[in-house]
Amino acid sequence: MSLLCTLWLLPTQALMALDIDKAREKELETLLYQDCGSCHGMTLKGGLGPALSRERMNSYPRDGLTRLILQGIPGTAMPGWEGLLSEQDARWLADHLQNDNPLER
Repeated sequence: MSLLCTLWLLPTQALMALDIDKAREKELETLLYQDCGSCHGMTLKGGLGPALSRERMNSYPRDGLTRLILQGIPGTAMPGWEGLLSEQDARWLADHLQNDNPLER
C-alpha cells in the first residue's frame, strides 16, 4: 500500500517542484522590465525590439516562446538568456507575457 501511495504522490511532488516562489516571481518581473525593457522599451511597448503585447506573445506556442527566451533569435539583437535563466524561469516569463501581460494592466 505504501508503494502505491508513493507512486501516486510522485507526479504531485514533481508539479510542486515546478512552482516558482513569490520572491523569484518578483525577481523575474524586475528582470522583464529592466533587462528585456532595455531593448523592448521600459514599458515593454517597443524600442529597439518590438512591443511585448499579449497578441504578439500569443502568436508563439508557449514552448516556442520559452525557447526563444532561452536561445534568442540568431542574426538579430535578441540574445539568449540561457546562461542567466533556467527553463522554469523562461517558462514563467512566457506564461506571464501570454496570460498576465503587464501591458494590459
